[in-house]
Amino acid sequence: MRVLVINGPNLNMLGIREPEIYGKGSFSALEDSIRQWCAEMGIECELYQSNHEGCIVDKIQAAYGHFDGILINPGAYTHTSVAILDALKAVGILTCEVHLSEISRREAFRQFSYVSLYAGKTITGLGFEGYREGLKWLKASV
Repeated sequence: MRVLVINGPNLNMLGIREPEIYGKGSFSALEDSIRQWCAEMGIECELYQSNHEGCIVDKIQAAYGHFDGILINPGAYTHTSVAILDALKAVGILTCEVHLSEISRREAFRQFSYVSLYAGKTITGLGFEGYREGLKWLKASV
């Protein structure tokens, strides 16, 4: 099984940006954890992070025919990007959306997710562990 893990804007600032919301773990620690969990589950993964919406759309489109699943934390684009939603719908790859924080308890503008309109599962509020749960769900769903 091949999974593309996409992290959106500002996730590269984990451990620095609002640690009371997003945790004290660094982005490199998150990536190390994802690689370890994938190895334990027999999942081949590619990790990708971008602060640019179009780059994320390009990466999703390039995944067509190459990946069995997408695990995505679109960051702030969760609440604004019809383009990312449309790209996910276009490629038709099984998708799990993940968020470190519990977006339903955040500011009103953060409580709606465009990606959730396509994602087969959305996991929120579990910190890094949400990524492991998302990987488990993808593996069980393929």
